[in-house]
Amino acid sequence: MSRRRSMEAILQDQWVTIGELARLTGLRYSTLKFYTEEGMLPFCQPESNLTRRYRRVETMGRLERIGELKAQGLSIPEIQARLAE
Repeated sequence: MSRRRSMEAILQDQWVTIGELARLTGLRYSTLKFYTEEGMLPFCQPESNLTRRYRRVETMGRLERIGELKAQGLSIPEIQARLAE
């Protein structure tokens, strides 16, 4: 089991794990996993490592956009369409 990184280390890194995204955003792990599985959050997964890595700044911006669209009452398919534009 790996050691949990400090918030300072997370904020200095370009890449974060899904667990670190949960800590940064306050969103549930299961929500982030759902968004990932629905293709709403792009990630990198090196073959030698099973951990999905997300670009911190880009992904947090995308999560903010998803939140805005949800607040407007859009459905998941509608949000996916908007994110694809």
